[in-house]
Amino acid sequence: NEAIGSSDAATIAQNAEFHRSEYSVILIICSNPLEAQRLAAEIPIFNSELKVKLLPDWEILPYDNFSPHQDLISERLAALYELMNGACDIVIAPVSSAIQRLSPPEFLAAHTFTFKQGDKLDETALRFQLQQANYDPVTAVVRPGEYSLRGGLIDIFPMGSVLPYRIDLFGDEIDQIKTFDPDTQRSLYPVKEVRLLPGHEFPFDEDARKFFRGKWREYFDGDPS
Repeated sequence: NEAIGSSDAATIAQNAEFHRSEYSVILIICSNPLEAQRLAAEIPIFNSELKVKLLPDWEILPYDNFSPHQDLISERLAALYELMNGACDIVIAPVSSAIQRLSPPEFLAAHTFTFKQGDKLDETALRFQLQQANYDPVTAVVRPGEYSLRGGLIDIFPMGSVLPYRIDLFGDEIDQIKTFDPDTQRSLYPVKEVRLLPGHEFPFDEDARKFFRGKWREYFDGDPS
């Protein structure tokens, strides 16, 4: 029978709670992104203890000449990271997300970093890590996937984060970590640690680009330019 109103969300929440001991995670595939967003918002209403993550699609077509929005990439990476670590009960994805190939879990694990107050931090090594993770150097950090290094202050907007972070160094030690408002650039409140996810769902170093070029020539005829 066809579900009416929010009855599908209620049924999913009820079944997820009933079968919680049998499955590590339940995947719900929806016909379109709007249905996926609706279920992600409604299921927690029926059971607030269930951890629900939405895996949105990229909202672009194959061979479009522009990239997905950084907020979408950030949301996807956060969902994939929590899925990899078993930190969610239900993953909801539109069919457009379900048919896309995903990066292997080891890529996400290898490019995820955590910084804690009191840790030693090598600024040169951090810059290299951020470049490897495909973060963009900017003057002022305003969106996910950007960072700024200036003196003893490091601003980072991690993928999957709601707010950017400001790391205050004392010598080579992390003295303070605070969130800040990307619009006003003013500090907000202190935190103990920062989780840093990669800037993209795929590697973009020289080896990865060389591998892509080789596969391109293997599958497509003619002049690549």
